[in-house]
Amino acid sequence: MTDCQRQYLRYRRCLDNFSNLENTFNCFDMTIQEIENTIIGEFSLFDDWMDKYSHLIEMGRTLPLIDKKFKTDQYVISGCQSRVWVSAELTNGKVIYKADSDAVITKGIINLLIRVLSGQSPEDIVNADLEFINKVGLHEHLSPTRSNGLTSMVKQMKLYAVVFRAKSMERRA
Repeated sequence: MTDCQRQYLRYRRCLDNFSNLENTFNCFDMTIQEIENTIIGEFSLFDDWMDKYSHLIEMGRTLPLIDKKFKTDQYVISGCQSRVWVSAELTNGKVIYKADSDAVITKGIINLLIRVLSGQSPEDIVNADLEFINKVGLHEHLSPTRSNGLTSMVKQMKLYAVVFRAKSMERRA
């Protein structure tokens, strides 16, 4: 069994043990890079992009519901083909993201991003390269509008982290 497969099984066990993503990061301390490698390993199991799209759709179906109070224009990410709502909060020095979309493929994409970034420190999120996006071929195989939406999602999630990092620095000063 490869390291990627072991990390994926570990991740799946954690998800099976918790009913929401807020607690998932407490189950293990995987770095952003480790989670990215796990995702790269997952996508490498599929031979063609139709299977990878199916995987994204399935991930979209497993995205936990966001509280209705966040499904407002204030939380909508502009630049996406579909409507995508993302909220973030800082809990114990870790950013916790929640999201929803009106399109199942977009739910899968945002779920991937949440998997990688939620439960990480603002500093780690700001500095993350998110290489898995290109390594699994997301930008390459998504339509141009979905690819632009993916870029907008990443920017918004990193912007939340920048704000949390700045607030933390203000408190220390």
